[in-house]
Amino acid sequence: MIEAVLMMGGLGVVVGTGLAAASKIFYVYVDPLIEAIEGELPGANCGGCGFAGCSANAAAIAAGKSSPDSCVAASPEVAEAIARLLGVSVGAKDREISRLGCTYSVDQAETKFRYDGVRDCRAAMLMNGGTKVCEIGCLGLGSCVKACMFGALSIGPQGLPVVDEAKCTGCGACERTCPKHIIRLSSITRRLLHEYTTEDCTTPCQRTCPAGIDIAEYIRLIGLKQYHESVQVIKERNPFPTVIGRICPRPCETQCRRQLADEPVAINGLKRFAADYERSTGKRILPRKAPSSGKKIAVVGGGVEGLSAAYFSTRLGHEVTVFEATGRLGGLLRSAIARNRLPLEILDWDIDGVLEMGVEARLNTLVGKDVALTELFAQGYDAVLLASGGWDSRLARGAIGRIEQPVPGIYLLIDALRFGPTDTPSWQGHVVIAGGEAAAIEAAVKIKQTGADRVTILYREDEALLPASITKAQLPDGISIIYRAGVQKLKGESQHLKAIEYVNTGNGISHTLDAEALILAAGRFPELIVTPAPKPEASETPGDEAAALLWEAIAPYRHPDYADQKGWLGEGDTLSDFSGAIRAIAAGRREAASVHQRMHGIPLSFPETILTPHSIFQNVDHVESVAPAPRQIMPVSNPDSRLPDTEIEIGFSEETALKEASRCLQCGLICYRKSPMAAVAN
Repeated sequence: MIEAVLMMGGLGVVVGTGLAAASKIFYVYVDPLIEAIEGELPGANCGGCGFAGCSANAAAIAAGKSSPDSCVAASPEVAEAIARLLGVSVGAKDREISRLGCTYSVDQAETKFRYDGVRDCRAAMLMNGGTKVCEIGCLGLGSCVKACMFGALSIGPQGLPVVDEAKCTGCGACERTCPKHIIRLSSITRRLLHEYTTEDCTTPCQRTCPAGIDIAEYIRLIGLKQYHESVQVIKERNPFPTVIGRICPRPCETQCRRQLADEPVAINGLKRFAADYERSTGKRILPRKAPSSGKKIAVVGGGVEGLSAAYFSTRLGHEVTVFEATGRLGGLLRSAIARNRLPLEILDWDIDGVLEMGVEARLNTLVGKDVALTELFAQGYDAVLLASGGWDSRLARGAIGRIEQPVPGIYLLIDALRFGPTDTPSWQGHVVIAGGEAAAIEAAVKIKQTGADRVTILYREDEALLPASITKAQLPDGISIIYRAGVQKLKGESQHLKAIEYVNTGNGISHTLDAEALILAAGRFPELIVTPAPKPEASETPGDEAAALLWEAIAPYRHPDYADQKGWLGEGDTLSDFSGAIRAIAAGRREAASVHQRMHGIPLSFPETILTPHSIFQNVDHVESVAPAPRQIMPVSNPDSRLPDTEIEIGFSEETALKEASRCLQCGLICYRKSPMAAVAN
């Protein structure tokens, strides 16, 4: 008995010693901060934060890799409690909810295959991409509904998922489950930054509209007499609906699928009807804005492009001020369009709508003269967007007799050639001329004779593509040419240009030239984003005078059609002014998106599936079961009693607008609304 006790006691000592040693060897330290953060999290383990459960997210929050408000299943109070643990504060967040990108259900689509497999969208996707003719449409088996942990999704009466916005937490479970990527997280920021891809269910009119307005949706709402909601859809991508409803060249109507049956829908006339209805009620429809970002942006130029950029930047949550050289906003819309097409009160109504969004305007302020670029940074602006318009804008405001220079060191070639030696700048150091063919050589000789140390001409083209008069010209000493070169970045210090970065348009390799001036062979200054640049390490030396502001200037990203172009002044870039206001509005949105991405360190790049004229996607070349219906004609004012400034077109009545809205086929990618009576007759 004693031996057994001693044996058991000895065994206990051995085991205890072993466990003690093991605890030292295999001990896992638990950070009390991580433990405290995890204690605040709800423990849903939904993965909406992007990490594998709440424990992983707690560790990421403690390490600074995830934000205190990253848990989509938690309340704002939880985020604030976590922030207190970290000693930081939580800012407002642009709310994300799920959004469906499909119009017609499987029941309404023409079936290509019968599917009797597992009732899961991902399983059906393995069977020749699904059972529908439409390659990107909803499969309708409800896998997204099953994936939602918060009961925010259900299959609606149309056979498509319906999102309950009040319950949706933006966790993204449905987005990760959908094999067609048609139900996605959406927010104000995401929508404004989004460029259409081949994965989007876009209609022919929407693809052709420069601004990318959801045309079918706003016409559908007009048909339901929901006119204010229709304006809300239009203003998602167009801050000037009342103006554009009068002057748009209507490229959308040239691609309207209705013309495969009879005549295109009067899309622009319906836009004008909805916008005029808003104006007639006096009740302004203001789109939603993202929460304040704490960023400030200065927009140089109060034309339609600059105002559009300001409008979209404000919607992205930024504080925006427009600096306009004249005493009125509107640019060429105010001076170059006949009043019987665009009355000033119509223009002012839309401009006031932009200002009511929170945009501030400073009139009679010429940037570069009345206020320096670097002064704007000193006033707290995080970025400056140059949208000053072209030479025609200068003509309109009577500024042809002066040289304007909103960005230090940048000039237009027309100014360098047009003015005499006493009117042009005192050229010094290294001057670079971008483009201009023979005119660039003429300007280079003139500039070299008037004091520049040397002049370099950058041609985008290959030497073999330029006239022999250029490539074989006998250039004076100090003048050189670089071929296949496109400017892509400027670098400056205070009120001086210091360097130009250019890219080889053939191989994409970048090079830098020290330069004191850049002359652009275009009728306008390019749209530029100017931001403070990080200071070099040498500037941190005590007593060093390098505390002067360093800045960089880049161009916004291009229209997707020309995304493969390298450097400024390439194909698709506007060299004089926009051929239509709707294109300037589209450019304004891209510029706002570019500034937003630049300030937040997001690369200015496109997804591989970006939609361009060269993209391959589904479409139709004929329609069936569509009953003929005549297009409604836009009524005009009486020419016998019409005053000089009276509008020629007077707009649709409500009755006419409803008739015209009923003609819309409510297209999807390849689907469209058929006429029941015609279908019966067939």
